[in-house]
Amino acid sequence: MRTKPNIALLSVNSDLDVTAVPAVRREVEELLNQGCQRIVLNMADVSYIDSAGMSFIMCALRRVRSTGGLMSLTNVSQPVFRCLSRMRLVDFMPVTRVGAHAHVAPLDPRVRPLWQTTFRVDPSALYAARARVDELLASVPFSSDAMFDLKLAVGEALGNAADHTCEGGILTTIAMYPDRVTVDVADCGRGYALADDEEPPDVDCCAERGRGIKLMRLLTDAVSISVKPSGKGTVVHLVKLVRS
Repeated sequence: MRTKPNIALLSVNSDLDVTAVPAVRREVEELLNQGCQRIVLNMADVSYIDSAGMSFIMCALRRVRSTGGLMSLTNVSQPVFRCLSRMRLVDFMPVTRVGAHAHVAPLDPRVRPLWQTTFRVDPSALYAARARVDELLASVPFSSDAMFDLKLAVGEALGNAADHTCEGGILTTIAMYPDRVTVDVADCGRGYALADDEEPPDVDCCAERGRGIKLMRLLTDAVSISVKPSGKGTVVHLVKLVRS
């Protein structure tokens, strides 16, 4: 299980049947009792799900929703997705199938944003930056689930930047395009780059930091991390598509 203060990636390491449900339920309940609001179940090792597994997912989803949070499934195999579809569970929660995270085409440089705002972030007052993000995204035509995920991803990027920035603070730019929202979070630290198809280094299970990149990739449609074109520092570029 990989966790952040309010985000958790929980891997289900066996088929989700009547024998496995109790252990997974205990882990989910522990996360909820700790105040976690965003739970992602990694279903990569799940090849079969029975009625007990589907009942668990529905009950867990209801409890997460009752706290104002969100639960989703990722890396779902085709057979499991078919079962979830027949039970209409895919209508109530985000479900991503294996290989469904498609490449996001870069923006045509001729396309201008509908609006764009840049603001400076005080690393000691990230709550104020998150409130500003909420205000700017209020008019974006996202579903509540998509909005929830984007805000968490931006919060993760801001937290990482706060760890590595200098006295100059953090610059954040949010832009709205016809088909997407982009968010750039720039710090003035040493600088770091990671290719789009490159995995970040593994971290110890008990480490407090180091999982942000994987979480941001789970929560958005594209993440790029590059060294600033001028000066010192890193730019994290997040993309969330507007789906009809």
